[in-house]
Amino acid sequence: MKKTIVMIVMLFIGLFILINQLWINQETNASEYQVIPDEAIRLRILANSDQEEDQTIKRKIRDNVNQEITKWVEELDSIEIARQTIQARLPEIEDIVEQTLQQENIEMDYQVNYDKNVNFPAKVYGTYVYPAGEYEAILITLGEGEGANWWCVLFPPLCFLDFSNGTTVAAESNEETAEPKQVEEKEMEVKFFFLEWFR
Repeated sequence: MKKTIVMIVMLFIGLFILINQLWINQETNASEYQVIPDEAIRLRILANSDQEEDQTIKRKIRDNVNQEITKWVEELDSIEIARQTIQARLPEIEDIVEQTLQQENIEMDYQVNYDKNVNFPAKVYGTYVYPAGEYEAILITLGEGEGANWWCVLFPPLCFLDFSNGTTVAAESNEETAEPKQVEEKEMEVKFFFLEWFR
């Protein structure tokens, strides 16, 4: 009888530690994600199509443009100055896009626009939901602009995070998707199971 009681007590302690660890892991993962401030400037690049060649050139343009713009804004702490800097240097961004296309021997129309009303779909990224809406952004449209897009936050500098790499809430054909939401749902199922068993 004593062995049974000891086993039950040890089982409850083990379950308590496991549930506690799962909770801590959830809190840690949540802290790794960054919330986009109300005053932010984004960069969005729309690929011509979902064909591999078009997606490859989108990524090359992304890398070249992002590398240059990051230098402009990394020391800035005012969104007004960031706006002025980016607007003044839009021709440089156009040059980067054009040069990248030329280097890859690709003939393709493109547009580079800076606007306060660029449409973004809702996006789940880890534990955060970024709502759909119109946001201030540089929009680079390659060709028809019908392929999966890439976007990040230029100011404050958060382009080390690929916010496109999440799950689109409203289905949209020109959005990149990934697995974070599926992983999150599996974790929630495990937690739910243990809580129900514990009860």
